Amino acid sequence: MKKIFIECCLETYNEAVLAEKKGADQIEVCSDLRLDGLTPKFKLIEKIRDNISVPIKVMIRPRGGGFCYSLSDLKEIQNQINVFKSIGIKHIVCGILKKNNRVNIDSFKKISDVCHPMKITFHKAIDKSIDFFNDIEALVRTNRLDSLLTSGQANSAAEGSETIKKVINIFGGNIKVIAAGKITSTNLINIHEKIGGKYYHGRKILGNLN
Repeated sequence: MKKIFIECCLETYNEAVLAEKKGADQIEVCSDLRLDGLTPKFKLIEKIRDNISVPIKVMIRPRGGGFCYSLSDLKEIQNQINVFKSIGIKHIVCGILKKNNRVNIDSFKKISDVCHPMKITFHKAIDKSIDFFNDIEALVRTNRLDSLLTSGQANSAAEGSETIKKVINIFGGNIKVIAAGKITSTNLINIHEKIGGKYYHGRKILGNLN
């Protein structure tokens, strides 16, 4: 089996320590995963940065309740990005939609301007798009997208495996397509055999981190 890249999603410093010990290639740090992930505390990211050698992604999401943001939300997103940029974080995770559940490309570009030269992963908000493949193509065309996190518009990566495979086949030469959605240490190999990708993401992808 070819080498796969494991991204572990977590909330605490102790989880970050365990993820590193268990061989994570990258970690995504969030708060409030029960709300699908919000922006974590600055002090937590500082502590992880200072003590963990695994590359860090930071979730930028100022509130729960969807991905269509007001002007004040967007200002808060920009402020949060600048805070993490100031301490050397090199990669953020965000996603932004319009009210009609299309990707908001204009706002994505504005966010990427603030981010530069940080990398951006567009998260599973993409799975709510009513024009999934065209929206991915529009994101790729901006030349500002590093990675896309998706469960193929299904409840899990296993259920969405055929769609994820299609995304990889069409766009995998331009961006990293990261399969996500209920991927665990026990089903990872089976899901990888279905998808045949390289990048996989999960809360329990390395087992329980406690």
